[in-house]
Amino acid sequence: MSNEPLNTAPLQQFIKQVQAAENSRAKEVRMDIAQAKNLAFALGVVMSRMHGDLEKFVKENASGASDDIIKVEIGGGGEWK
Repeated sequence: MSNEPLNTAPLQQFIKQVQAAENSRAKEVRMDIAQAKNLAFALGVVMSRMHGDLEKFVKENASGASDDIIKVEIGGGGEWK
């Protein structure tokens, strides 16, 4: 899977739209179906990329985890009264 650049323009457009609505104290944000589809596709691609990156990270780091040795020592430091 290649790491082609993500098209985050629909996400940025949505964020700006929400910010403008908040600044004008609007109670809702509306978008046409084309904007909604572009936003949905952008979110899908971003989430898919993150999931793939997470799986790759886990796979690359899973084998090294069992080789680590963790040593814990607890000292009392004296008697309890």
